[in-house]
Amino acid sequence: MLLVAAACLLLIALTTLLHYEVLRGINGWLPALRIPNRSKLLVVMFAAFTAHILEVGLYGAAVFALIRYAGLGSLTGGDGATLINCLYFSAETYSSLGFGDLIPTGPIRLLAGTEALNGLLLIGWSASFAYIAMERFWRIDSGESPS
Repeated sequence: MLLVAAACLLLIALTTLLHYEVLRGINGWLPALRIPNRSKLLVVMFAAFTAHILEVGLYGAAVFALIRYAGLGSLTGGDGATLINCLYFSAETYSSLGFGDLIPTGPIRLLAGTEALNGLLLIGWSASFAYIAMERFWRIDSGESPS
C-alpha cells in the first residue's frame, strides 16, 4: 500500500508540472502566433487536450506497472490488466466517467481515487485557462485593451 501511496504523490506532482508547463508554454507562444484569434482558441484546446492525454498515459502506465510488476491489485472485467485496458481505465477514471466495466481491486484502488480527483482539478484548470484565453481574444477583437 505504501508503494501505491508513493505512486499517487509522484503522479500528482508529475501531472501538475506537466500541465503547468503546457499551459505556461502555450500562454507565452499565443501572442506571437500569427493566426486569427478564434483559431488561437483551437490551439489552446488542442494543447490542453494533448496535456490531458499525456497525463492519462502516465496514470495508465502506472496502473499497468503496479498491477503487472508489483502485484498490487488487478482490474476485473474485460481482458484484465492489459496495457490497453489500463489506459482505457485511466481515461475513464481521469475524466470521472467511470463506466464500471473495468473495476480495480486491491491497493490499486487508492490510485484510481487519486486519479479521479487529480483529473477533476486538471480539467478544471484547463477550462479556466481556456476561458481566460477566450476573454483576452474577445477583448482584442473588440478593440479593448487586454488586462
